[in-house]
Amino acid sequence: MRANFIFSEVWIGLRRNLTMTLAVILTVAVGMAMLGVGLMINAQVSMMKDFWYDKVEISVFLCNKNSALETCKGKAVTAQQTKDLEARLKAVPGVEQVIFEDQATAFRNFQESLSNGNVLKQAAKVEDMPTSFRIKLTDPDNYQPVVQAAEGQPGVASVTNQKEMIGNFFAMLDKLRYAALIVAIALVIAAALLIGNTVRLSAYNRRRETGIMRLVGASNIYIQLPFVMEGVIAGLIGGVGAAVMLILAKVFLFDGLAGYFAGRGTLGWDAVAEAITYTMMIGVFICVLASFITLRRYLRV
Repeated sequence: MRANFIFSEVWIGLRRNLTMTLAVILTVAVGMAMLGVGLMINAQVSMMKDFWYDKVEISVFLCNKNSALETCKGKAVTAQQTKDLEARLKAVPGVEQVIFEDQATAFRNFQESLSNGNVLKQAAKVEDMPTSFRIKLTDPDNYQPVVQAAEGQPGVASVTNQKEMIGNFFAMLDKLRYAALIVAIALVIAAALLIGNTVRLSAYNRRRETGIMRLVGASNIYIQLPFVMEGVIAGLIGGVGAAVMLILAKVFLFDGLAGYFAGRGTLGWDAVAEAITYTMMIGVFICVLASFITLRRYLRV
């Protein structure tokens, strides 16, 4: 009997405030979708960082006879200088591996990185390629000792740290992640306020019934339950809408961007499912919380 009464009250409340309920559903859907996109961007950036930072190397380019750099002074690196530099780099703490790349290997890697129709691929020669050391680090953030050990040494033309090259790209992704989360939080707050207004309007329209129920001894939970259920239903429907948006974002946005990175660090469906779960839980929670807070004044007769 009580269950029938509660569902009846819920249905009446939804019908009376249809416009506001639809507004709540839309706001929750957009807010939770933005929050989910922020979580997915966070997961994507973390995956890409793990992928690329694991492959970060320091390249120490050596002088050759065709080098025009002032550090080389027109002289090619000698075999003894190469041997001494290799020993010096291997002795630096944090160095995992030191790989020597001669001109033939550098030329082959250069050719493989270019398309067949590229002009540079046809014009380049083996003697144009620099010899170098590729240093793999146990901790990519701890690169300064290696750079200091290599710079200024005889036969060294230049030192390139790949982490600095990709650092700006990841800084931009971090800003995008924070911006998405800020917008999502703003929409979540807007959804909570809108839910509170909807519940307040519903409670005001039914204030006579609420007062009678309070006078005859109905508990606060029994009085609140129909209003809370209205919020939960709106939150669930909005959460479903957000889930659909997140699935579409995965298929058309994240998978599309993954093509530019050759499938490296592609966002998986497990991350999407996790984002959907969190957004559904948060959406229902703010609906319930807003309903409870808003209804306190109507429980006093």
